[in-house]
Amino acid sequence: MEYFEDLAIGDSATFGEYEVTREEITTFAGQYDPQPFHTDGDAAEESMFGGLVASGWHTAAMTMRLLVDHRLSGTGAMGALGVDSLRWPVPVRPDDVLSVRTEVVEKEEWGDARGRVATEVTTTTDADETVLSMIGQVLWQRR
Repeated sequence: MEYFEDLAIGDSATFGEYEVTREEITTFAGQYDPQPFHTDGDAAEESMFGGLVASGWHTAAMTMRLLVDHRLSGTGAMGALGVDSLRWPVPVRPDDVLSVRTEVVEKEEWGDARGRVATEVTTTTDADETVLSMIGQVLWQRR
């Protein structure tokens, strides 16, 4: 088990491989962000994106899945206080393959039982385009 004390500022990791499908983009958007450039390929062609793109919220959800599967599962991570500086500089498109890079940028003790860890998170495509950046504020269990 990895605890708050095991993390150091500057620790970094790159992981994951998540292939995004057209069906997943339209299904997520249909339920949570039903704008035409997320749900309708023809309308998306006429949009500023020139084609179907994933919702930024979907990009955040896919990033979270990669974080849980490859970084947080089986650790002392206790949940997040929130995120800072969330950005979607380039949209995710069908057939993009996503991966995540994390770097610990700040730590502080939060009493005897836990600590707060600020982690810079960057999600990129297989073409090395950044599609999400944020700083996660996560509570970690202390030893």
